[in-house]
Amino acid sequence: MRLRRLTPDPPAAASADVTSVGTAAEAPGDADRIRDDAPDTAPDARDEPAEAPHPEPAPAIPLPHGRVEDVAGLIVGCLLASFGLFVLKAGGVVTGGTAGVALTISYASGWSFPILFVLVNLPFFALAIRRRGWSFSIRSLLSIAAVSAGAAGHALVWPHVEIPPIYAAIVGNVLAGVGLIVLFRHKSSVGGFGILALIAQDALGWRAGWVLLVLDAIVLLVSLLVMPPLVILVSTLGAVILNGIISLNHRPGRYTGS
Repeated sequence: MRLRRLTPDPPAAASADVTSVGTAAEAPGDADRIRDDAPDTAPDARDEPAEAPHPEPAPAIPLPHGRVEDVAGLIVGCLLASFGLFVLKAGGVVTGGTAGVALTISYASGWSFPILFVLVNLPFFALAIRRRGWSFSIRSLLSIAAVSAGAAGHALVWPHVEIPPIYAAIVGNVLAGVGLIVLFRHKSSVGGFGILALIAQDALGWRAGWVLLVLDAIVLLVSLLVMPPLVILVSTLGAVILNGIISLNHRPGRYTGS
């Protein structure tokens, strides 16, 4: 009998390897074709929505002064303004506003400056009551009385003091200007010209400092009738300083307190 040699079938793994090799050979082309056919889902920077603009900050809400703050502010403002007027009087110079009018009359007549200061300001209060209300008018009346009393009190403490005119014009007007700013910010004033300047600023938008400067120039020109020209020149420098301080520090929209 003749025996036939039996050969085992090739293992399935071998055929699987051949098949996988063929599939791997075809994979790159298929993968490229799949990538070409697949929809582009990557985000496009051009399709992104624009960034929303940042909103503008809300305007600050005015923080009102309390009663204690108002009283303290009026006291400080009156002290500064009265001492500034005392320095001007001791230096023999004038200034603008109703204070300048009262000083000019005082130099010409020898009458008491505190009394003249009150009398000169009285006619302006009808306008203040009508345009600014009773609260502002009463505060201003009290401030004028306090400034007049303060100026008289300073003169009692230093009865015979003499101050160089140029020093008096600069320091006196700086003190008076800062005092006026404090009073303005606490709804008060110390004179008819200040009332007119605040009304012009509220109604027309004009800076209070520039309005006062024009009115003060008129007062200084009138003072030439009773004062030497050199004194008027020094007084003009002081008036410019005073109104410059007010114009730089008290203007619409700059101060949010009420």
